[in-house]
Amino acid sequence: MRTLFGLLTFLSLALGQAGPQIYQQNCAFCHGDNGQGRPGAFPPLAAHASELVKTPEGRTHLINAVLFGMQGPVRVKGITYNGVMPAFAQLSDDQIATVLNYILNAWGNDKLLPRDHRPITASEVSSARNVADKPTPQQIGGIRSRINVP
Repeated sequence: MRTLFGLLTFLSLALGQAGPQIYQQNCAFCHGDNGQGRPGAFPPLAAHASELVKTPEGRTHLINAVLFGMQGPVRVKGITYNGVMPAFAQLSDDQIATVLNYILNAWGNDKLLPRDHRPITASEVSSARNVADKPTPQQIGGIRSRINVP
């Protein structure tokens, strides 16, 4: 059991080191260096991604948004954002899991995660990537508009 815990700790540290770089290279331009978002266009990830992952569909939504992109208005904390998020399917399953786990643990999001939260895995990303009917960015935006988060 200790060996497994040690391995998981090592992997989480390794993922944590890569997460900031992947975020800076792919996400920060739109969502900001500190996950604060861009008014009117791109919603914040700070104090928001952790709220999404608490919902039954939020975990899948986060993975799909990164994989396939998202388009359509999104309300976050009473503000509407209407930017277009490109797909990042060129990133590997590991990179997508790593950056999502970084986002879910950065900027105080870690303190807002549910107690039973488990890290997103490359296997989950692979399963989402390999669905027969890939969702469009508009479909993902429509799904997001129905997820009830503050």
